[in-house]
Amino acid sequence: MADLKIEIVDYNSRWLEDFQRESLILYNVLKNTIATIHHIGSTSVPGLAAKPIIDILIELENVSFIDSCNVQMETIGYIAKGEFGIAGRRYFQKGGNNRTHQIHVFPIGDFNVTRHIAFRDYLIAFPEVASEYEILKRSVAETCDNDIDRYCLGKHEFVQYYEAKAVEWYTLNNPIHMTDNMSAE
Repeated sequence: MADLKIEIVDYNSRWLEDFQRESLILYNVLKNTIATIHHIGSTSVPGLAAKPIIDILIELENVSFIDSCNVQMETIGYIAKGEFGIAGRRYFQKGGNNRTHQIHVFPIGDFNVTRHIAFRDYLIAFPEVASEYEILKRSVAETCDNDIDRYCLGKHEFVQYYEAKAVEWYTLNNPIHMTDNMSAE
């Protein structure tokens, strides 16, 4: 992975368009199996600088179904990585060392869905936290020597702290798990 470049760039309004375009492709490939598709990660937070990689979260009734779609996913440029460190998830990457998209597939209503959406929505609702996060990400990216593990470790404590706050905040504000499908984004 020596060629992987970790760079934080200013927010780009095209990231939402990229997510929407990729969502249509995914809906076409996976047909009626997708329950909901979400734009997550820093590219989903307006104004937030990020690694220019679109994070997509797909909820499926049966996550193991996606395993039978690996060939179809390859035809649109995705490489299946299995659970990739999170039990029950299926993870896909597009673009190799010049990664453009990542897909996280979870069962409908899985806590991981809630935590990703909660963190995104929390950063949108609390721009001062998003600003603090951006400063941290830029600093860690500059010092991690393009080592993704060091980059993630450098953000870990911040993300853990605010993710817990975000889940609590989100749960209080959304007593019934509210989803946001592609058309709502």
